[in-house]
Amino acid sequence: MKLITYYICPAESLRKDVILKEVARGLISLKLTAEGELRYVTTMKEVIRLLKEGADGKIVLVNDGGTTFLAPILSKLAGVVCITGALGSHLAIVTREFEIPALMGTKIENPEDLDRKHVMIKPEEGTTGVLFVTE
Repeated sequence: MKLITYYICPAESLRKDVILKEVARGLISLKLTAEGELRYVTTMKEVIRLLKEGADGKIVLVNDGGTTFLAPILSKLAGVVCITGALGSHLAIVTREFEIPALMGTKIENPEDLDRKHVMIKPEEGTTGVLFVTE
């Protein structure tokens, strides 16, 4: 049985009360909150498409992210969620340098279901971070 956590909080960028549904936990690379549209990116073609559409303020979800893979859009992103990896991963280190929070080592069963949803990455105690979908 999977526990689903809901929070109600004021979200300044949304200018109304929203419900946050917890969808994943992982290791947070930086103690910053990020909020934006999530894009599930699995190919370089999708990275280039996102670059052309505009990656500003987006949060990308990758299966096994590498900085080379995300290099064309990395500096424009609000956050990164990676299904694999840890805080010592190259992606976590580089995102810290860019001051972009990355949630590493998340366990997301159906990542494609999160594509184009509005999400929030939020740090918790220690090195834990949470990914929420806003409703």
